[in-house]
Amino acid sequence: MSTPTPFVVDPVLTAIAVNYRNPDIAFIADRVMPRVPVMAPEFKWTWYPPEQMFTVPDTEVGRKGLVQQVEFTGEERTSSVRDYGLDDVVPQRDIDAARSMRAAGNSAFDPEARAVEGLTHLIQLDREKRVAAMVQDPDNYDADKKAVLSGTSQFSHASSDPIALITQALDATFIMRPNVAVIDRKGWTALSTNPNILKAINRTSGDKGRASREAVAELFELSEILVGDTYFNSARKGQTAAFERVWASHLALIHRNTQAGPDGVTPSWGWTAQFDGRVSGRFFDPKVGLKGATTLRVGEQVREVIAAPATGYLFQDVA
Repeated sequence: MSTPTPFVVDPVLTAIAVNYRNPDIAFIADRVMPRVPVMAPEFKWTWYPPEQMFTVPDTEVGRKGLVQQVEFTGEERTSSVRDYGLDDVVPQRDIDAARSMRAAGNSAFDPEARAVEGLTHLIQLDREKRVAAMVQDPDNYDADKKAVLSGTSQFSHASSDPIALITQALDATFIMRPNVAVIDRKGWTALSTNPNILKAINRTSGDKGRASREAVAELFELSEILVGDTYFNSARKGQTAAFERVWASHLALIHRNTQAGPDGVTPSWGWTAQFDGRVSGRFFDPKVGLKGATTLRVGEQVREVIAAPATGYLFQDVA
């Protein structure tokens, strides 16, 4: 019988964890707040007060006068990644049975690989929930860069004018104009079928049909429209499942800069610090089951950072 060993990172299992993608689930967190490598679990980044770059000093110098001095300062902020991980225990008898079935050509099932795929999916889902909560939290936007829609102003109402609302919001942000829109499925359906949107895109008086993401993005001069489709089970363990959408009916307009990060000098509404990469491995526990069991672990070390809230605008309850 195998003897207990410390947790060992397995390159094959890690490859599954890193490359695993569920084609039926559209996770958008990594495209909303892109990952940026950091060199250590603790990292520093600099926040620059915007007023120092926009307050115009007197630059005129007299023939014998002194040149006015200015001082550029930055606030160094320290943060650290957080550890996120999950385990799954696979009894040795299950591993042996699956191996025998594969050897006989009766099955291709690998319980260890399946466990890593499942763990990776749940870790991705948890990150999706974290990012969605941050993007849809009005506290993460300046006071004058958020609005709650209701009644006829909601995109689902035929008389609403999302073109005026969104255009005004895009022009209201500071320094960098938003280049990405993040919206849930219900909100996107309302926006893409809104009569005013269809008339503007089709250049007709018709109000039937549905606009594509590409067409709406071009209308508002955006790089991309991201639609959140993910569900999660909000019920506690043992209770009847209660599935809810991760993304609520809000529209976030944010400036995304894939080059931003701790060392970046150009702003981005948000980004994600990642130390190392997603890892997966195993360790054996002889105390579980008659023949012992293998614990599979998947984890990552990340921290979501909101660096420039003034470059975003949030509409709540758009549909």
